[in-house]
Amino acid sequence: MANDNRFSLVTTCSGHSSARAGELATAHGKVPTPVFLPVGSQATVRTLTPQDLRDIGIAMLLANSYHLYLRPGIPEVEKMGGLHRFMAWDGAILTDSGGYQIFSLSPLSKVTDEGVAFRSHIDGSQHFITPETAIQFQEALGADIIMVLDECPPGDASFGRVRRAMNRTHLWAARCQQAHQRTDQALYAIVQGGTSLELRRRSAEHLTSLGFAGYAIGGLSLGEPKEVTWGVVEETVPLLPGDRPRYLMGVGSPEDIIEAVSRGVDVFDSALPTRVARNGALFTRRGRVNIENSRYLRMEGPVDSDCGCYTCRTFSAAYLHHLFNSGELLALRLATIHNLTFMADLMRDIRVAILGGTFDSFKNDFLKTYQPTDEKVRLEQKQRWLTRGRQADC
Repeated sequence: MANDNRFSLVTTCSGHSSARAGELATAHGKVPTPVFLPVGSQATVRTLTPQDLRDIGIAMLLANSYHLYLRPGIPEVEKMGGLHRFMAWDGAILTDSGGYQIFSLSPLSKVTDEGVAFRSHIDGSQHFITPETAIQFQEALGADIIMVLDECPPGDASFGRVRRAMNRTHLWAARCQQAHQRTDQALYAIVQGGTSLELRRRSAEHLTSLGFAGYAIGGLSLGEPKEVTWGVVEETVPLLPGDRPRYLMGVGSPEDIIEAVSRGVDVFDSALPTRVARNGALFTRRGRVNIENSRYLRMEGPVDSDCGCYTCRTFSAAYLHHLFNSGELLALRLATIHNLTFMADLMRDIRVAILGGTFDSFKNDFLKTYQPTDEKVRLEQKQRWLTRGRQADC
């Protein structure tokens, strides 16, 4: 079977930026890059239908094999014709191996070089996953892009623990590569190494020597200061092959995507836009706004007059304010439509700027007007999210 996953680099910015535009060719359509993937861990982007996502302009989603393994089960999805048919989505899908979820959600997980034993966060049942079974699960699901099983240590882990996790990630990556059989799926490796630039260099050099279809940078956005994140990205990206896609996992705030694109990253995913939407935080080019704030009680216009999404075309900010303060479920849907439309429009505008040779000015103009969440508040929110467990927010 021919490999239907190819990456074509269209152009790279000259000057101060390393931003680039490309295209992923998959069996379920072409995906222009840079691209943001909404998170649908359990075969759904919360509150939205596949048609909603198509109308917004989403080309690729992320689903998680850990969640689907536990519920409804990989064999059940396979019997239904695979993940695309199961969730009625005809666009591209990337599945994460579930390594991060195993370590962050599962109590009393035990990792060895052979694999990881863990208890389900749903019912406490015991399970054991190896690199080989992680690939088997993702091949059965039928995603277009699949990920190796990796070990992602916590952000505050010691240097020794991070190094051991990196070495085990390398061992598992080679085993995943050997187990991978489907040529219509692209297998990506995951660079680990915590915040150590030395370990990141070693990880990138080792994994690129194995020749994967794409490379992800994992183990970031775990509560570290942003300058640390960008230091790691700047050290890692130049070590990755220029003809392969570069994927920064778990990053989804608009200002961070702009910064990462300028450093040469192509692919992003995060539950942030949909999670904050369900909590009443809506993206605008000026920054996030809290629709539950009393200033929107009598606002007749849309929450964002520059937005052409269904929500802003149809409803006033006062109506959204009413829905959230009344606890109506429609509030979650309308806010999610808005935030994902914002992200899709942002990625389109970024790509147009790269192709037109104006990305540097686009970046400067965007960051000049966009007010990011305060760094201290962001870290506190992140820690609360990590502490209570991510399964509630996928």
